[in-house]
Amino acid sequence: MRVDAVVYYMVIDPVKAIINVENYRQAAIQLALTTLRSVLGQSELDELLSHRDQINLRLREIIDEQTEEPWGVRATLVEVKDVLLPEAMQRAMARQAESERERRAKIIHAQGERDAAKTLAEAADIISVNPVTLQLRYLQTLVEISGERNSTIIPLTIDIVNALSGRLALKSGDGNQGK
Repeated sequence: MRVDAVVYYMVIDPVKAIINVENYRQAAIQLALTTLRSVLGQSELDELLSHRDQINLRLREIIDEQTEEPWGVRATLVEVKDVLLPEAMQRAMARQAESERERRAKIIHAQGERDAAKTLAEAADIISVNPVTLQLRYLQTLVEISGERNSTIIPLTIDIVNALSGRLALKSGDGNQGK
């Protein structure tokens, strides 16, 4: 990963900045680089991408602690400007995000199926208690089908269907006995 960052600092004690360190500019840059590597190495990628302000504050505090008293140099602003991820890592993250979306979609679909099954079971319980409800549902279905106007409908009541199926059962029973 490549990270671009900037550190602004100011000399608050010129004597310490000249006497206590050979080259305060180069020392501050090196300290900022090592601190940046250390802090980012301890951070999760999503934290780095979403909580930059906290990371910037932590970087500034660490750099200040190392430079203010001994060198007379104070970091006034530390900011991570850009985080560039390698292409392979970007592809891996995209695959992971896609897998997570697919997983969530499957869960939502399964929950919908479960809810539909429960509702159908409840409807079956209601219909089984009162056969007239089945007849009403049948008529409702005929109305829906007739709205399409592309079918010929022959309405039969449940009583007629039951009577026909009873007769067919008798006839098929008579045919089996003769064999």
